[in-house]
Amino acid sequence: MTMRTIFKSWVERYFSDEEALVLLLILIVGFAAIIWFGRMLAPFFTALIVAFLLQGVVSALTRRGVPHLLAVITIFLAFVSVLLTLAFILMPLIWNQLVGLVQETPRMFASGQVWLDEMQARYPNLITPDQMQSWIGVASREISQLGQRALTLSLASLGNVMSLIIYLVLVPILVFFMLKDREVLVGFTLSLLPQKRALLTRIWREMDHQIANYIRGKFIEIMIVGTVAFFTFTFFGLPYTALLAVLVGFSVLVPFIGAAVATLPVAAVAGFYFGLSDQFVYVLIAYGVIQALDGNVLSPVLFSETNNIHPVSIIVAVLFFGGIWGFWGVFFAIPLATLLKALIYAWPRGIHQQEDADSIIHVDS
Repeated sequence: MTMRTIFKSWVERYFSDEEALVLLLILIVGFAAIIWFGRMLAPFFTALIVAFLLQGVVSALTRRGVPHLLAVITIFLAFVSVLLTLAFILMPLIWNQLVGLVQETPRMFASGQVWLDEMQARYPNLITPDQMQSWIGVASREISQLGQRALTLSLASLGNVMSLIIYLVLVPILVFFMLKDREVLVGFTLSLLPQKRALLTRIWREMDHQIANYIRGKFIEIMIVGTVAFFTFTFFGLPYTALLAVLVGFSVLVPFIGAAVATLPVAAVAGFYFGLSDQFVYVLIAYGVIQALDGNVLSPVLFSETNNIHPVSIIVAVLFFGGIWGFWGVFFAIPLATLLKALIYAWPRGIHQQEDADSIIHVDS
């Protein structure tokens, strides 16, 4: 069998269906729009995500007899209140703590150097002078780069402030109209699609359920883990509690990797202020308990209805989509991986392959 025959058979098997071609075109156009116009349309995509997140609450209120417009206004006012609180209370606090931490970095570096000298004196065979000088050189370069980044950030602060103002104005307006005129916008979008869209409908219903559960569950997980971390660090008297709590809260976005990355600043700050004391050990134990409860109790409860994705697939999805779209790519790595899995199983194919896919779905379920 020639390569041409194999390719022709493959095309006929996977792209002979009209809906498959339409779905392929939609995926290509959607990904291309996000890659090429993502920065330009970032406020629109942000508002779309927020509206998708809030729509579930609006629907819950309307099912209880609340008029649609009243439900939209109520949820929108709550959203604006949270947004203003974050913009004018929490963000300045985090920024001040970040500036204080950067200013105190040289002292932390000097303290770490003294600690390395003591370790080298105690264990001369374990830590050689060459190794210690190499570590000190690496740390010095990192601190220098951190200072340069802080200077660059301060010089670009005007543009950041303007971007923040644009987001604070445009995103709430877009969210309000997306919630208020949802039926009109959805109807217009459906009118652009072909009348025959059973495959699109099936995939959308599955992904609507999966992504909605993921976004709302992840939002709740970030809030719970961040809040518990804040009160835990406050209880132990750890400085920069708001900054570290936000870091720990957002670490749940990246399974497995996020917890390990967030451990470094927590351990560094605790080690600098408490030294190698019992207080330092208690902080690390408490932090480990928080991560263990999140991974073994909170996350399974929140995402019990989400499709199971293999850990290798999650890490690959985080690396790939995070490299393309940054923060939002990391945030949506798992639902995007779920989307790809749903597409693979739902894509039209030959009879024997469809039976194999059905058997795989049956085993996974």
